[in-house]
Amino acid sequence: MNDQNAREMLSLTGVAKTYNAGKPNEVDVLRGIDLTVSRGEIVGLIAPSGAGKSTLLHIAGLLDLPDSGSVKIAGEEMTGLGDKPRTAMRRAGVGFIYQFHHLLPEFTALDNVILPQLANAVPEAEASERAMGLLEKVGVGKRAQHRPSALSGGEQQRVAFCRALANKPGLLLADEPTGNLDPETSDLVFDVLMGLVRDEGLSALIATHNLELAAKMDRVVRLSNGQLIDAT
Repeated sequence: MNDQNAREMLSLTGVAKTYNAGKPNEVDVLRGIDLTVSRGEIVGLIAPSGAGKSTLLHIAGLLDLPDSGSVKIAGEEMTGLGDKPRTAMRRAGVGFIYQFHHLLPEFTALDNVILPQLANAVPEAEASERAMGLLEKVGVGKRAQHRPSALSGGEQQRVAFCRALANKPGLLLADEPTGNLDPETSDLVFDVLMGLVRDEGLSALIATHNLELAAKMDRVVRLSNGQLIDAT
């Protein structure tokens, strides 16, 4: 691995994606995206609804395949890999946060953060310790034994943050992570997320409509007409 690859956690080169190719309703969602997220860097992604930011995040996180272009994570080429190695990298190296928490309702907050670790063969005692530590970091340690239905919206999203970081990923991808919260709660919860990302030393690509939240990140890019434009 050369020095440049060692500094890059995520690298997209020439990434393109077209839906309904060859049909009258063909849409070029991504047109030659080039983006690098360095290790420890937090990059904001702003775009209007329907511009393709979710598609971009899914390709970056190996949930979707580009029609062309290269995706590298931690210097390793992901393009062309089969489902099994892609899934292994996604489980071990990438954390996802969505607008809605998607917590498992029948399990406690603590269990929701433990389960992803058990799926990665982490011993239960170690998984529990890691989960509790994360919950305490985001201020919901005292709510660890509550199910999601007993938590506020802000608390549920904090638990979702912890679940995304449970397996110590190097890269965090977030799609409007506070978009389902009221403005005041959104600001508070976003600050918690930023503190957690910094504390864990993660690289992150975070999509948001909120320009004030985006301004708190290291760098901001704008997705427009299928291409990225530096916004800072």
